[in-house]
Amino acid sequence: MLQISKLMPQGAGLAPVLLKRAATVELDWDVRQKSRFDATDSQGRQLGVFLPRGTLVRGGDVLVAEDGSLIRVIAAPQPVLVITACTEHGTPFDLTRAAYHLGNRHVPIELKPDHLKIEPDHVLDDMLRAMHMTVVEATEAFEPEGGAYSAGGHSHAHGSHGAHNHGDEPASAPDKPKRGLIPIRVPVAAAAPHVHGPGCKHGHDHEH
Repeated sequence: MLQISKLMPQGAGLAPVLLKRAATVELDWDVRQKSRFDATDSQGRQLGVFLPRGTLVRGGDVLVAEDGSLIRVIAAPQPVLVITACTEHGTPFDLTRAAYHLGNRHVPIELKPDHLKIEPDHVLDDMLRAMHMTVVEATEAFEPEGGAYSAGGHSHAHGSHGAHNHGDEPASAPDKPKRGLIPIRVPVAAAAPHVHGPGCKHGHDHEH
């Protein structure tokens, strides 16, 4: 078994020709969120992956084996629910509201400008349809958010190896409220009632 303990986020720093020649391994999200797993690459080699605890493996990342060989990760298509706002009567706020309620349930979510993706769950499916969201089953790659403060996650070029620091605040500064400041709750206006029309298709059991 080929041992792997190093990961290069998105193959940063590698020449394109090396990435093109590299073996590949196709993994779904259930495997890629683990730091230790076994897999088989495109050359039929058995891989034993032992990454730092908390590491999230993304499609496009490159695993580096103990013998120096490279294995490029492909996010395997898997069943997902694609969530969008009603195109006739919805607004962008509907998608924000859906993401908020899913986040409250600690559900892994892939965020896109015009849709959300989650793993299939009939309870959440019913909840979203009751919120008048459009929910469609699909088979696609799934890349949920890793969390703003996750230890091993990376969602862009900075990866898990560098802190993204703005301004003069040290990268290691803890995320704590400053002493003496009082949190203020800002009221949020309630969403406008949803009015159904003949072209509004959410897959509800009731008629429009």
